[in-house]
Amino acid sequence: MPDYSPYATTVVGAYSVPRWYEALEIEVERGELDRADMENAQFVASQAAILDHDTAGIDILTGGEMHRRTNNRHAPPNAMLNFFWNKLPGFSKETRPKPITEQDPNVTHPAAVCTGPIGDADLGLVDEYRMVSRFARGAVKVTMTGPHMLAKVAIDEHYGDLAAMMQDIAKVINRNLKDLEAAGCRYAQIDEPLFAIADDAEVDAAVDAINLAVDGLSSMSVMGHICQGNYAVGEDYDGQIGHRYFTGRYPADRISRINYDALLVEHDMVDAYEGLLGDKRLAVGAVDVQDFDVESPETIVERIQRHSWLAPEQTLITSTCGMNHLPRDVAFGKLEAMVGAKRILGGEARHRRAS
Repeated sequence: MPDYSPYATTVVGAYSVPRWYEALEIEVERGELDRADMENAQFVASQAAILDHDTAGIDILTGGEMHRRTNNRHAPPNAMLNFFWNKLPGFSKETRPKPITEQDPNVTHPAAVCTGPIGDADLGLVDEYRMVSRFARGAVKVTMTGPHMLAKVAIDEHYGDLAAMMQDIAKVINRNLKDLEAAGCRYAQIDEPLFAIADDAEVDAAVDAINLAVDGLSSMSVMGHICQGNYAVGEDYDGQIGHRYFTGRYPADRISRINYDALLVEHDMVDAYEGLLGDKRLAVGAVDVQDFDVESPETIVERIQRHSWLAPEQTLITSTCGMNHLPRDVAFGKLEAMVGAKRILGGEARHRRAS
């Protein structure tokens, strides 16, 4: 099982999406460009994201999830949901707008419709790992939306039982994570932002499903990203700024029962895990992606040291959520600030990934 050095840096997953993605998507829809042209642009954007992560010195990086979207809106293909729904047997290609937060009735998601049993599928994780690994110098992590979010946001016309639906999704994820491990990947991550709007029974069922999803892994470390949403809305390219839409209760006691090796959480939620971590690591989301200002390394250090109970050997550094809505210069500045904070805290220099 891979180890983590004190104050190792990692990203949540998504990186700055170029504004020209949407212009290319329109050209493809008009027939003026081929789908292959969009795929080539996604490949180049992935290379740029990897280069930014490596140049900044991030320890555990991703490809920015650039290939999972063709725009930066909630419309399909959404990187967290529709990208995976489209690969899962049991989901139709139809989507319907579904409200996702009581805080704003105008925030909806184009939810896929589950019309039959969810069967096995290749979710593309191995291909993603191999692509990113060709170019990355740091350790590579592949992210995956968890069974709770994939089931809860969907429109269910088959199961009538959220727990059963999550279990079937978890079986597919488990097989894909085992394939990812066999391909040589050392780090994976499951994203779940909706626990704050679920009751205890639902969270317990989600914990069981996620534990099924990660069962049987031996050489790959699995992280869990827990947030409260980072949705951006508005006429101007979805507002280009995220907001927390899933706030309320925070069931840290139940989340801590998931068999993750590390948790990635917002810095103001860290203290909820005091006394609950066991031997897990905790990545402090000390970089605020809902702020266009680039934090100084000293600010990040202060946010981390505020939680004096958290031992250095259990502490990692990350952001509050994905950086897809941030301009590239801001996103890159935040990566550099994370690495600067690690340096101040005495973290080890990054080791180049073995080829």
